Amino acid sequence: MSAILLDGKVAAAAVRERVRASVDLLHAQGVRPALAVVLVGEDPASQVYVRNKDRAAQEAGFEVRTVRLPATTAQSDLMALVRELNEDAAVHGILVQLPLPAGLDAGAVVESLDPRKDVDGLHPANVAALALGREGLRPCTPLGCLEILDRSGIGIAGAHAVVLGRSMLVGKPLALLLLERNATVTVCHSRSRDLPGIVRAADLVFAAVGRPRMVQGDWIREGAAVVDVGINRLPDGKLVGDVDFEAARQRAGAITPVPGGVGPMTIAMLLANTALAAARSTGPRVAVQEPSRPAR
Repeated sequence: MSAILLDGKVAAAAVRERVRASVDLLHAQGVRPALAVVLVGEDPASQVYVRNKDRAAQEAGFEVRTVRLPATTAQSDLMALVRELNEDAAVHGILVQLPLPAGLDAGAVVESLDPRKDVDGLHPANVAALALGREGLRPCTPLGCLEILDRSGIGIAGAHAVVLGRSMLVGKPLALLLLERNATVTVCHSRSRDLPGIVRAADLVFAAVGRPRMVQGDWIREGAAVVDVGINRLPDGKLVGDVDFEAARQRAGAITPVPGGVGPMTIAMLLANTALAAARSTGPRVAVQEPSRPAR
């Protein structure tokens, strides 16, 4: 058996189409959704990510404000910029590109964001809202993982989901989102015993550990769905995930590739979060589908 390929590019295109329809509704109400992106320093990967986000946001009909600051920017100046964006009613979403250069406190910057504009879903108020099941903005990459499954018709409710990794960026919020969607969730980490045995019991496997090809093909139960969040560059320059893709696809029912799986979904869900933040700023005038909850 060879697994169905869960194509993140196709899923992301569908999300962007939905976002564009939401933006058209907002435009009709006189609201032009605006995303402010703050890039500090010259990190090459961050430069590429920001260019891709800018292009995708503009194509979706957003106004995009990209602020580029030197790596020597003082913490106080960065915080002042965030406060200015918080207070600007014309800005609906704020994204501070991480990682920040050495010497800057990313945690303090994230905490200084207006939670209603925190389209990365990392502010403590949004983390608490997720844990408590309250309204808030959810982290983009975990949202993208669930969106891929939803668009492929793979059920989440009642499934046993195993999450490998417990980071605040992916593992923990993903586990909470899965619980919110009525999955039974096991979170694994470096101290977990018998990882292969735990993974073999899973209907849904999410790998987010940052170790190339750590999850072996024989760890995967026949017919399980595998979502590989990892992206690792090998010495020869090849990009691979946290799952041994070729071996796993012989056992899985469905699997995401790397690249081309979860990666495109992160930007798509950022756009969805920005549209949602803009709609919420209008009050009840415009209804936009919440990204973590599929339309019924």
